[in-house]
Parts: sequence; C-alpha cells; structure tokens
Amino acid sequence: MLFKISVNNIRKSLRDYAVYFFTLVIGVAIFYIFNAMETQTAYLTVSSNTREIIRLIVSLVSGLSIFVSIVLGLLIVYASRFLMKRRNKEFALYLMLGMGKGKISLLLLIETLLIGIVSLAAGIGIGILASQFTSSFTARLFEADMNSYKFIVSGSAIIRTILYFSIMYIAVMLFNGFTVSRCKLIDLMQSGRKSENPKLKNPVLCVIVFIISVIALGYAYYNVSYNTFSLAENTLTLMIITGAVSTLTIFWSVSGMLLRVIMSMKNIYYRSLNSFTFRQLSSKVNTMVVSMTVICLMLFVTICTLITAFSMRNSLNRNLNELCPADIQIEMSFENESLKISQACQMTVPNFDSYFTDKSDLTYFMDKNVTISALAGDKIADLKKDFPFIFEESILNIVKQSEYNNLMELYGRETIQLAENEFALVCNLQKAINVYNDVLADYGTLNVFGKELSPYKNSCVNGFIGLSSQPLNDGFIVVQDNLTEGAKQIFKIFTGKLSATDKMEIANAEEFIIDKLERSHDKLNYGFFEYNTRTDIKENSIGIGALVIFLGLYLGLIFLITSGVILALRSLSDSVDSITRYEMLRKIGAEESDIAKSLFRQNLLFFAIPLAVAVIHSVFGMKFAMNYVLQIFGTEGMAKSISLASLIILIIYGGYFIITYMCSKSIIKIRKTKER
Repeated sequence: MLFKISVNNIRKSLRDYAVYFFTLVIGVAIFYIFNAMETQTAYLTVSSNTREIIRLIVSLVSGLSIFVSIVLGLLIVYASRFLMKRRNKEFALYLMLGMGKGKISLLLLIETLLIGIVSLAAGIGIGILASQFTSSFTARLFEADMNSYKFIVSGSAIIRTILYFSIMYIAVMLFNGFTVSRCKLIDLMQSGRKSENPKLKNPVLCVIVFIISVIALGYAYYNVSYNTFSLAENTLTLMIITGAVSTLTIFWSVSGMLLRVIMSMKNIYYRSLNSFTFRQLSSKVNTMVVSMTVICLMLFVTICTLITAFSMRNSLNRNLNELCPADIQIEMSFENESLKISQACQMTVPNFDSYFTDKSDLTYFMDKNVTISALAGDKIADLKKDFPFIFEESILNIVKQSEYNNLMELYGRETIQLAENEFALVCNLQKAINVYNDVLADYGTLNVFGKELSPYKNSCVNGFIGLSSQPLNDGFIVVQDNLTEGAKQIFKIFTGKLSATDKMEIANAEEFIIDKLERSHDKLNYGFFEYNTRTDIKENSIGIGALVIFLGLYLGLIFLITSGVILALRSLSDSVDSITRYEMLRKIGAEESDIAKSLFRQNLLFFAIPLAVAVIHSVFGMKFAMNYVLQIFGTEGMAKSISLASLIILIIYGGYFIITYMCSKSIIKIRKTKER
C-alpha cells in the first residue's frame, strides 16, 4: 500500500521533483565522468611520463571527489527541505486520516529510494555516454594514439558513484525522518498561511553602507588589478577579505534600497504588474543576503577558474611552438673552458653531426658587478618600492653577440647588431620586462667587464635561450664578442634540431645522445650535466594543461550546480508561499500573460543579480590572473576561453533558471486549475 502511494506521489509531483531530479542526474553524471578517467584512459598509447601525469590527475580528482560528494550531499538535503515544505498539507492530511509519523517516514523513505534509483540509473547512463566523448577529448589533449579505442564502462567508477550517493541518500532519509518526527499537525495545516515579513532597513543606513562598500570594493579592485606587483601576500589576503565582506554589505544594502529606488521611478513601478514583481523580488533578496553573497562568490570563482583553465591550455600550445623551437638542449660545464659541448659530443657520440640539421653552441659569462642594482642605478629604491619581489644583488648572465645571433637564427628569430659601446638586455618574463623597461626608458650606462656601455634600445629585447613552454627568461645581457675575452665562464649550452621526424626516431636519438654523455663523465670531466628535450617539455606542458582543465571543470561545474540549486529552490519555495497572492491578482483582473511575465522577470532578475556582480568581480579577477598567472603561461585565445566558459555557464545556470521558471509557473497555476 505504502509503495503504491509513493509511486502515485512521485508521478503527481514530477514538476516539484524537476529541480531535485535534474540536480541528482547532473551530479551523478559529472561524478561518474571524472571518476572514470583512469579506466577511460587505460587504452591510450602514451609515454611513461604522460601516464604518470594521468595518474596524478586521477589521484587529485579522487581526492576532490570527497569534497564534491559533501557539497552534493548538502544540496540534496537542501532540496529535500523544499520538497518537505511543498507537501506540508499532504502530511497534515495523512496525520488527520490516522497515519502515524513512522509510516509517513517510511513513505518518504520509499519515495527517496525510488527517486535515488532512477536518478542514479539516469545519471550513470548519461555519464557513460558522455565519458566516451571525454575519452576522445583526453586523447586529443595528450595527443595519444586511439587505434585501440573501444566503448568502455568503468565498473570502479560506477561502484564509487553508487557508494558515495548511497551515503548521501541515507543522510537525506535520516533528515526526512527527523523532520517528520518533529512536525506538528497545527504547523503543517497553517504552513501555507505563514509568510516572511522581513523588517525594513533604514534607507539612510543602507545608502551609507552601500557607498562605503563600493569604495572598499573599488580599493580592492585597484590593488589586485593595477597595483598587483606591489601586493605582499598579507595585503593580497586582506584585499580578498575586503572584496568578500564588501560583496556581503552591498547585497545587504541593496536589499534595503532596491524597492525604495524602484518605487521612486513611478513610470516603471506602476507599469503593468511591476509593483508586485519588484516587491516579490525585494522580499527574496532581503531574506537571502548571505546566500546570494556565497552564490556570487562561487560564480566568481567558477568564471575565473574556467576562463583561466581554457586560456592556460590554449597558451601552452602556442608557447610550445614559439618558445620551444628546437629538439634538444644540453647544459654542461668543463674544466677545459675552450671545449664546446658539440666538440665533447663528437668525442663521445658516434656520428654526432648526422643527428642534426642545425645546432648551436653558447657560453654564459659572469661579471659580479653586473647586477640589477647596477643596472637600475639611482632608480633601485623606486623599483624596490613598486616591485618588492626584486633581489637587487642578482647577477645578470652575459653572452656573446655572435653566439646569441647564431642561436636566434636556429630559432628563426630576429638577430641584433650592437654598436661598439652598446649592450642589449634580453628578457621575456613580463614581470621582469615591466621592471627593466622602467629602467631603460631613462638610463645612462652600465659597466660590463670594466667598460661603460649604453643600452641598445630603451626597452628589452624580447628573447630567450632556454627551451621552455612558458616565457620564464628574467633577463641576460648581450655584448660584443671582444668584451668576453678572459671573462669568467659559468656554463655552456648546446641547442640542436634533430634530423629525425618520426616520434620514435626522435625519442631514440635523444635517448642515445643523453646516454652517451652520461657515461662519459670520466672522459670529459664535466662539472655538471643537464638536458631538456622538446618531447619532455611538450609532455609536461600538456600535463599541466590537462590538470588545470580537468580540475577547473570539475570545481566549476559543481559550483555552478550549487549556485543554481540554491537559487532555484529558494525561488520555488517562494512561489509555494505566494500562491494566494497570485490568486488575488487573478481575482482583481490581472491577465494570465501579465502574471507569467511578472514571474519570468522575478526569476530572471533573481538569477541575474548574483551573476552580474560575479561578472564584475571577474573582470578584475581576470586582470589579476593575467598579471600573476597568465602572464607566465600567456593569454592565447582569451576570447575563445571566455566564450567557452560563458557557454558552460549558460547551459547549466541557464538550465536551472528555465526549470525554475517552468516549475514556478506550474505551482502558481495549480489552485486555478482545481477551482475550474
């Protein structure tokens, strides 16, 4: 009997369960997709380094899943509160008919189990299908061979998903049982008559708080966006706290001013049902100040995380082509300073020259007097003030013009031609460029190896020597060759382009050369030996991009779901409480189309307000990210990244808005249908 009633209840309340079911299905699908990564990527043919990166991502996703499961569990409990409230009169009827609280709890238990089973099945089914696409995406991301691809279902991910969500459902069942055990018949019967009557805030106080909050927020914006390089760690933390608190006080003050401001605009306020619309909206915002603040901050984090993740991935791909234009680079130091690395390789690697189409040798020299302090001169104090991270006694390496130009020709970049008394400052790290350009714009001379030299130009030369996937060169000096005679050598660098084009041939050549050099220590008597290859850099670059994208998407999607659920359930709950108000509108002659428009505008503004504030935050948040993070990785395809992040937000957040509007519209029509 109870089972039959439960099934009928679910069937009759499908519209009420829409948000609840939508959340469960999306949550289950996302949970499965990310936890199935290990199984889904097992068939990919990748290198051992890439496999380790995939294992790291899987490990981090597994750890993050605990946090995600807690968040989803709280959301499910939160959603259950709405459903319980929606059915108060139904429970009152059960009690009046003699059904005990224990049987009502059992009824809810059956309903929860049925909804849980259906949502788990639907979510896992969607997750299995979607994970096939993520497998293809992952393969392209790691440039893996998909010849052995086959349709895969991850048993471990299914078990983990069922286990985690079973624990969540048990928590919901306990919550429902506890709620029913404490309910009273009189409260259940009068629940529809209760309404929230928030106290009106002092308008003068609201205006003062709003102005102070905007000023504080503007100050935080300025510091994180335009005063980035002067921010100490403690100051940055303070700015974050200032931004969060200001967001809270802005919502608090706006909730007190919103209705009064709209009321003062009589042409708008008294048009159609706007007076009713804005009173309803003001009531929602007024009772959800803290919640809307949290939602706004979650949306802000989501927007910045998604854009940063996609932009980093795009930039890493571009950087690899631009900043890694050779196949292998070797660094060594010798007691015999006249020995070049290419000569050492010819002594130890058979047919060494045949492995390369082009190669270059370069030596780093050092002059202890050539420091950032010496370069900055009288401006060092100002630089320290504006850029506190600078260590003024850092020594700048020095290279010969001919060797630098030879390497630039190999890289396909512009060479430089120095006059007799000139030096060039080469750099591509944006923070360092900002410092050096400030100095070179109004500069005298620099003493290098006892000779006074003037800048080649009043700004840095954009360039590098070391192969990398990020612009990390924080500066070195290029001088004419004759100045380095007898100068102290630091170490030597060899850079080469391999003649091989096949991946396997390149890997074999790199392994053979490196192995021969490592075995020749006694013969060459080198001080240290390091190497880097385009293959390794590419794999690490792809790994970083994949790590950022997967974790960014995982957190971003969960935060989006959380924000959408909280707003949706609060709006639906308000619709339940306002049924009599909508009936009154009909009785005084309001058109059904006007009521629908009013409801649509309420929900649209309710969802748009925290999103709009989050977007404003994100403008300055991304400015900070570009100064602090993306300047290292690059900002390639920023417009594309913003578009992709916007699409994800539109689908999920917009999806909750549409479902909320449709369900709210259905709720306020129920009594009208019954009366007819």
